[in-house]
Amino acid sequence: MSSDVVPNVEPLTAPELPDPFSKDDGSGTPSPQPSGHSSQITISGPVTDVPLQPEVLSSLPVNEPVSPNVVKSLNENKSLPTPNPDGETQPELYVPGLVVSGLFLPVPNTDPLNTLLAKYITDPNQRPPRDLSGPYRDKDFHTLVMTNSWRSLAKMARDRIVATPPSDLTLILELWYIRLSSLARMRLYNQASAECTSLFTVLNGVEPLTARNHLFNEVLPFELEIMNARVRYWSDDHIGYLDALMVLFNKCKRRAKECSKAGNETGHGMWVERGTRITLIIASQMIEMKDILSAARLLSSLTEQPNASPALFSAIARIYVCCGHLKTASKYFSIVENHPKADETSKNMNRALEAIAYGKFEEAVQILRHVTDANPDNAVAANNLAVALFGTGRVQEGIKIMEKLLKDSPLAVTSAEPWLFNLYVAKWSGDGLRVSSLRLPAA
Repeated sequence: MSSDVVPNVEPLTAPELPDPFSKDDGSGTPSPQPSGHSSQITISGPVTDVPLQPEVLSSLPVNEPVSPNVVKSLNENKSLPTPNPDGETQPELYVPGLVVSGLFLPVPNTDPLNTLLAKYITDPNQRPPRDLSGPYRDKDFHTLVMTNSWRSLAKMARDRIVATPPSDLTLILELWYIRLSSLARMRLYNQASAECTSLFTVLNGVEPLTARNHLFNEVLPFELEIMNARVRYWSDDHIGYLDALMVLFNKCKRRAKECSKAGNETGHGMWVERGTRITLIIASQMIEMKDILSAARLLSSLTEQPNASPALFSAIARIYVCCGHLKTASKYFSIVENHPKADETSKNMNRALEAIAYGKFEEAVQILRHVTDANPDNAVAANNLAVALFGTGRVQEGIKIMEKLLKDSPLAVTSAEPWLFNLYVAKWSGDGLRVSSLRLPAA
């Protein structure tokens, strides 16, 4: 690239961005919500997955296998206990509507990959065995997560919700989050939206108002609120999604101020961290809506916070690489180079990406070989090394690297979707491959 800015790129109009916590004016007034982007914005790009958050899952018995007795003992028509029987003290919140089996839809026992296998591999004996029944009995939670067994997790969460006493509200809501996250991971967005809407319909019907406010402010996992906002994204209402995220951002800002005034440093730090996460989600959405410069501005505001991580500076640099602002990208790459908390692998990955951006593929090859020699299972580094080799014309060498990693570490490879895309494009595209069509993972 000979220019700092890609030519023929129309200037982008930056929307109103949320004020970062580091620029709090102390007024206690939430920032106004954005009025939205221009109607000419093109919406495209893949849907992002919803990760399982350790904050929500910390209290679950993740190391214990799920007993089959949990399912065998289910009685979906069981009678629910009446409030305050025999004058006993009832739990602070009692929402029996959350454990009703009618809130859940059946998880389909097929997926797009199975459809493709049936279409293109007519002989059933030649198809790879795939169990889509979602078995989870006698398997522990961590194993299901690490093996991407989202169908099993979704069914496990549903069965345990129905079997859990309504008084154990905290566990029920955590299981609801696992259920919805697993559906989203399977890209069953319509089903996740329907069940999430049913969940919040029940929660919004809690009476009296004081109990409902306590539920939303003190009990409801923050990740479920993010999931509820994402329903608008799944329905292609991207502007509404940004508005919902801004509501959550303003909540984080308000709660952080309240905790600060009360001298609650732990609570203040938690809400600041949550506000930062919402800011990152907003920036990601802006990138998907092709408002890249606004996303970079928004992320740059986070760098003013104390203890900003080197990963944040690397992310900003990569955004500027994507939109062709290479000098600005180099400035952020330099910050990572001098950051005391940046590890050598991250620095090398940045150096290689910067070299590829400037067309110095051979330099990138040397850097990435050093990374893969030190960590042969690094799928991202192997992918980027293959892309750099493609840039030098050594396509077959790049394919061999990717196929070897696929054989040695299939689970690590399949978690990086650009890796599979690059492998098959390079292998079957023939001569005259355009390197620009290949993808570099962000990590």
